[in-house]
Amino acid sequence: MARWRIPGLAARPRFTSRATVLVLVLCSLVAILAYPARQFIAQRSELAEQRAQAEQVRQQVEQLTRDRARWQDPEYVKAQARERLHYALPGDTPFVSVDPSPSATVKSSSTGAAPATQAKAFKPWYAGFWESVDLADAAPRPAPPAAEAHPPHPRPSPKTDR
Repeated sequence: MARWRIPGLAARPRFTSRATVLVLVLCSLVAILAYPARQFIAQRSELAEQRAQAEQVRQQVEQLTRDRARWQDPEYVKAQARERLHYALPGDTPFVSVDPSPSATVKSSSTGAAPATQAKAFKPWYAGFWESVDLADAAPRPAPPAAEAHPPHPRPSPKTDR
């Protein structure tokens, strides 16, 4: 099908040079502003993380301040000494109940834990230390160097000239 043309008007291209320059300028602006925009977004997220961390530290400081105030009370100190250190006031009869079968009540996190590792958990530190000393003492001694295959050469006897 033939196109209708108006006489005296030339065919107009789809993109003019002005439109091409405008597209290039816009692409350049996008390319130039992409990195700073990304940095801005990253810094905002980092700032939010820092604010959350500061809030957490502030709460921790408040908790420690409350704990410090609690430890200033002599009654609290006495109660903690009795509970943690098993101290007793004069006239008190202190006693500690001990579970006769601690291995039956303590469940290991892994099902295949050996009984030897459970027994080690209930030993005091000095027992483990002494066992390591015994093991080091019972370690096999290095064998003395083996005798050579050839007998050593006899020393020449000193000759006397008489």
